[in-house]
Amino acid sequence: MAKKIFDTSFALIGILLLGCFIFIFFLLICVTTGKNGIFRQTRIGQHGRKFTIFKLRTMDTVEGKLQVTKLGRILRKYKIDELPQLYNVLIGDMSFVGPRPDLPGYYDLLQGADREILKLKPGLTGPASLKYSQEDELLASIDDPVYYNNTILFPDKVRINLNYQKHRTFWLDIKLIWYTILGKQPAQEYLR
Repeated sequence: MAKKIFDTSFALIGILLLGCFIFIFFLLICVTTGKNGIFRQTRIGQHGRKFTIFKLRTMDTVEGKLQVTKLGRILRKYKIDELPQLYNVLIGDMSFVGPRPDLPGYYDLLQGADREILKLKPGLTGPASLKYSQEDELLASIDDPVYYNNTILFPDKVRINLNYQKHRTFWLDIKLIWYTILGKQPAQEYLR
């Protein structure tokens, strides 16, 4: 119950404090891309339920190829593109801390004990997302990023998120939020 109250209260405070900031970036994206500044995508949430995640748009199609925009690079570097997910937290689709919500075809296909992850609401941050905070750069350096994600990254994220699911507490969530704000890796005990 404390987590739900914390999530709702701080999501509302975040929206009130950062709403103008988000709106300015929304307008800049609309002007520079000629498209809606909010990107929506289906993700897998708690109990395997699909929901729509909201982000600031960071990519545009240039000469038929999808590319990260100049503004998008800045938004991604500082995770500003994630701020509209405060709305997802406010309406109860997400929490501040939990496994990052993935596309259909990953968490929804987990088997056996791994499905325990689906008991959790997806989060804005969590131990696996902190460990792989530079995931985009890592995958960009790999010859076959899809294979690497499916065979190395995703199984490790599942392992880390299962550990979080077994040992989570409200105070652990506060620590993980603090690590996120500071941009630091959590202690290895959280990444087992």
